[in-house]
Amino acid sequence: MRKADLVNTIADKTGVPKVDVLVSLEEFFKEVKESLASGENVYIRGFGSFVIKRRAKKIGRHIKQNVAIEIPEHYIPSFKPAKVFVDQVKDNVNELPED
Repeated sequence: MRKADLVNTIADKTGVPKVDVLVSLEEFFKEVKESLASGENVYIRGFGSFVIKRRAKKIGRHIKQNVAIEIPEHYIPSFKPAKVFVDQVKDNVNELPED
């Protein structure tokens, strides 16, 4: 499912115009990005958490030049689904027919 499909589905189910759904969705994404960029995690009960994960400094290797390089400590965004969400996906995916 792409963003356009998601907008269409929400608009059809709620009766809200597609442009309003798109604006709301874009604002949601913007707020999540801004919160994570400022170091604040986002918790959505029943859905999951958008969190910042720290990656420690490590030594990597430039394969073509066969040279060791230092990769500095950095932070990456991550999503951790809620247990309710994981259980729902597991239950529904197990019911899908095999290919």
